[in-house]
Amino acid sequence: MVARTGEQFLLGLRGARELWVGDDKVASVPDHPALAGAATALAEVFDLQHREADACLMPDPETGEPINVSHMIPRSQADLERRHRGLECIAEYSMGLMGRTPDYMNVTFAGFAGRADEWAINGNGQGAENLVSYQKMLARKDLSLTHTIIHSTVNLAAGTVPDGLDPAQLHKVEETEHGIVVRGSRVLATLAPFADELAVYPGMPMPDAAAQHALSFCIPMDTPGLKFICRDSVAVNSNKFDHPLSSRFDEQDAFVIFDDVEVPRDRLFIDGSLEAYNTAMRTSWWPNIMQQTMIRAHTKLDFARGLGLRMAAAINREDPQTQQMLGEIAMYAEFARAAIYAAEQAAHEYGNGMWCCELPPLLALRAALPAWFPRVNEIIRQIGSHNMLTTPSRAALNDPELRPLIDRYLMGVGVDAEQRDRIFRLAWDFAGTALGSRNEQYERFYLGSVGRNQTVAHNFLDRDRAVRLTDRFLTEELD
Repeated sequence: MVARTGEQFLLGLRGARELWVGDDKVASVPDHPALAGAATALAEVFDLQHREADACLMPDPETGEPINVSHMIPRSQADLERRHRGLECIAEYSMGLMGRTPDYMNVTFAGFAGRADEWAINGNGQGAENLVSYQKMLARKDLSLTHTIIHSTVNLAAGTVPDGLDPAQLHKVEETEHGIVVRGSRVLATLAPFADELAVYPGMPMPDAAAQHALSFCIPMDTPGLKFICRDSVAVNSNKFDHPLSSRFDEQDAFVIFDDVEVPRDRLFIDGSLEAYNTAMRTSWWPNIMQQTMIRAHTKLDFARGLGLRMAAAINREDPQTQQMLGEIAMYAEFARAAIYAAEQAAHEYGNGMWCCELPPLLALRAALPAWFPRVNEIIRQIGSHNMLTTPSRAALNDPELRPLIDRYLMGVGVDAEQRDRIFRLAWDFAGTALGSRNEQYERFYLGSVGRNQTVAHNFLDRDRAVRLTDRFLTEELD
């Protein structure tokens, strides 16, 4: 099976899995009212790759069969540009609101397989071979994969990673005839209800952890002992007029419990090697995956700009403050576009023949986004003002007595009452509803907080020219 359709994707979600949303143990993901909208939306992403095959599909390097371009292991700058078109096409489907569409993990594992040599250190050659085999299977079965890479927060004063053996965190318990048994917990499996499999891999180094914590593997979502507890759903209902975004783009997030889960030996990529765990992702993961994450972010910024423009036009809001705020969003969007372009133009080989983007422009953009996105939401809400709360429902518009009055008193400039209603409902769902709040929280901590990202930028980005320019005045002979 290659390049699945939406129907095939939904069929795969009907299998058994231990997943809770609120007080419901979900029997069927596509049929559950809190999950059906996003399941359908993701099915449309799988259909999209066939409608936009020129952008989204490529031949498997070994079999020639069509696979999603996000599975590509880039070997040149042209490959990165080719992948960009496919990633952008997928991002535009959800306007960047779904941060974990399957292409995210596809790109991640293509990068892992492309730099399998990084995983093979310290005698971990078999784990690296398993990873390469898994990545080929992931591409050819066109699976939807999620991950859980962050250790559960228990006591931040003790650190964010295990020190020694921490039984609350995911760890190896014992060997079996066919693999190993693991126990513990991890966060945060975004997309969990809509994934076929779950990936565990390093999130950050843990130099003082017990070797039992040094694990990486992938297993099916229905593996016995694997349990997912989702946050409250923000998918209000399936009415796309009243809830144009939250009815379909709640990708969900889940706390993961491993209750004595057996991992087959051929699914293990790291089994107790702290050296492999702490170094496998050091070189190429960031410059590889951030092409996908930043294309998504740029798409979302452009969408936010479009919302601002439509709202302002609908009520003829042309005051200088509004123009300034719209210009601020435009600035963010252009900086994002320029950073991605610069990173792709300066792309180079990162080892083992795999090409990735130049990292510094993407690191700088990553450090800015956790501050930009909350500010964009604030701008949308300021431009919308009370108009975002003056939005009749579909039922009100359909009422024969109310509709003539709504048409008379809620018209806009150049748009009728219904179109004005749609504009401000869309903006509110983006920035003001539970979905908007969840997404703002997501963006604040997506790939790290503002402080962490800025610290990384400070420590990683080249400082030679900055120091040279300053030292000119500090080292010259003065009279």
